[in-house]
Amino acid sequence: MNIAFIGLGNMGLPMARNLVTAGFQVKGFDLSAPVLEAFAAAGGTPCACAADTLQSADVVVTMLPASRHVQSLWLGANGLLHRLQPGTLLIDSSTIGATVAREVASAAAALGLDMVDAPVSGGTASAEAGTLTFMVGGTPEQLERARPVLESMGQRVLHAGGIGAGQVAKACNNMLLGIIMAGSSEALQLGISHGLDPKVLSDIIGVSTGANWVLSNYNPCPGTLDTAPSARGYSGGFATDLMLKDLGLAVEAATNTGAIVPMGSAARNLFAMHSAAGQGKLDCSSVFHLLAARTS
Repeated sequence: MNIAFIGLGNMGLPMARNLVTAGFQVKGFDLSAPVLEAFAAAGGTPCACAADTLQSADVVVTMLPASRHVQSLWLGANGLLHRLQPGTLLIDSSTIGATVAREVASAAAALGLDMVDAPVSGGTASAEAGTLTFMVGGTPEQLERARPVLESMGQRVLHAGGIGAGQVAKACNNMLLGIIMAGSSEALQLGISHGLDPKVLSDIIGVSTGANWVLSNYNPCPGTLDTAPSARGYSGGFATDLMLKDLGLAVEAATNTGAIVPMGSAARNLFAMHSAAGQGKLDCSSVFHLLAARTS
């Protein structure tokens, strides 16, 4: 099977490498020359432009930053959908708006192409290890076509519903992650302001009713968890700006249906403040420092 992979960033490159390891013939494109060199070193075939990856492609995987990039790639006068042969499968693992996923899928279907939206959970470590979770929107038949490719990059492939449902599931998940990250940071900072050891407090909460994934696997307080981004100056992981983008998508999705998300909106505002303070490139758990007690 020939695969085109467009978007070899922090997530896309390890995902594409895992496809190469699984035995697929993979052509890839990214705007970064060093990334293309790394892809070539892993056994992939780098291409000079996105269109070149599509030659003989049975499946196209995209991992792009935002809705506008997915729209620009496929739609409009310069869109590449018309470069694909009927029957080609598109797998979009970008995190974008559900309405955009449906828009692109509709245009693809009109040309005899299949498309699923398959955003991921797990971050860069899971991308490297091939243990991502894929939340898939599309028909059951489209999912089965995509499954061999997805299972070469991830551990779990979950069918969320029709096209766009994967994006909605991702928005719900990341909205809750943002809320829990903010709440966990608040709780730890409150304890610290009263002289508690944050590691001891984390252990106490970890066996109490406040236990959550953030505190046990991604603790935002330096010195509490050696494997968390907080232990390496908040480098790597899931950037504040990406969390802000995903919270914005969740609030947008809520607006589209009239759903009420006051905590999601509050989390979005908090991460917006953190980004505006120049912390957008740091891991989102660095919001911990924004919530430190103010002393006179």
